[in-house]
Amino acid sequence: MTNSDRNTHTPKDLRGALTGLKVLDASRLLPAALCTQLLGDLGADILKVEEPGRGDYQRSFPPMGKVDSGTFLLCNRNKRSMTLNLKHEEGKKIFRELAAQSDVVVEGFRPGVMDRLGLGYEELKKINPRLVYCAISGYGQDGPYRRVAGHDLNYLGVIGALPLFGKAGEGPMVPGLLAADIGASMIGAWGILAAVLARQNTGEGQFVDVSMMDAAVAFLTYHAAEPLFGSVEPKGGEYRNTGGAPCYGIFRCKDGHYVTLGALEDHFWARFCDLAGVPQLKEDQFPEGDARESQFQLMENVFRQRTRQEWVDLFFANDIPGGPVNSMREAFDDPHMRARQMLLHVDHPIEGRIPQLGFPVKFSGTPASINSPPPSLGQHTGDVLAALGYDAARIATLAQNGTT
Repeated sequence: MTNSDRNTHTPKDLRGALTGLKVLDASRLLPAALCTQLLGDLGADILKVEEPGRGDYQRSFPPMGKVDSGTFLLCNRNKRSMTLNLKHEEGKKIFRELAAQSDVVVEGFRPGVMDRLGLGYEELKKINPRLVYCAISGYGQDGPYRRVAGHDLNYLGVIGALPLFGKAGEGPMVPGLLAADIGASMIGAWGILAAVLARQNTGEGQFVDVSMMDAAVAFLTYHAAEPLFGSVEPKGGEYRNTGGAPCYGIFRCKDGHYVTLGALEDHFWARFCDLAGVPQLKEDQFPEGDARESQFQLMENVFRQRTRQEWVDLFFANDIPGGPVNSMREAFDDPHMRARQMLLHVDHPIEGRIPQLGFPVKFSGTPASINSPPPSLGQHTGDVLAALGYDAARIATLAQNGTT
């Protein structure tokens, strides 16, 4: 068994940290789906409620597997799936029955949607006062933008993050990572668990309002110090750690590959300069204007004297913050990524053996695990309804009339 296949399943004598927590997942798309997967990886029982026929929209986004999309398959493991039409009165009734038995409800609709269906927090807490209800939305449940449509790029634009990305004098660019979406997934999981802990003291659940915009603001913790405490508005390609300093940058090597250099501290910079044969740069770590452009040109010439691997070997052997710029395929074969088990696999009954991203947190006593592959649409509908007391005839009728 290779590193990438270890811990695909939980050892029988270990339980996840969240074993026993019941989560009703009414999410669509990435943020809420990844949030509940993070909980499921730690042992929570996640029941995903999907629209009959179509399911989570993300199932159809390319690139596709045999039936479901790769993006769906990467953020929906460790869940059961049932189909339920929340516009049908009987579908609403079933959802309320499930919510009454759940610890947590997670949804990712625009503010007000679940309220209009009669399935919002104020209604559900009447039948389950201990319920933790987490709503993940773009701009949050209040404020002038609460109903405004948005995606990751829009949220980053509002909070002032986009100017951090780009080259000097060229304006902002589209970032390659979904910081707001995935930030909301992680902050959502944190908020849910905080509310579950608070319930131990109060005996009551609460509403957890998670905004993708708010979550992205957390990524400004370092850079916001400049405009809030100083007079600088940090911009991509100009500010020292957004591409404006040669000691903290990306450089092309002799073989056409790239490396990163992160020598922000003066002792790292001095060591690099000596080893790279440019000791004259040690006293001018953060040049400005024409001097900065000249230093960049000199550094680019220096880096083209060696291959990527030669530079990486020099960095690692001499304790200099630097490393390779891997392609994503290279990254998943990187020895450290493999050692940290950041690529796992699980057997799927339809898709076959599929890759999965590894767990971002390692636990010594209650490890995260993949206990089940991403579910097919409505795979567990019959089982869930049977557990609620519905007989076979009634389950068949619900399917025929479009409720499930």
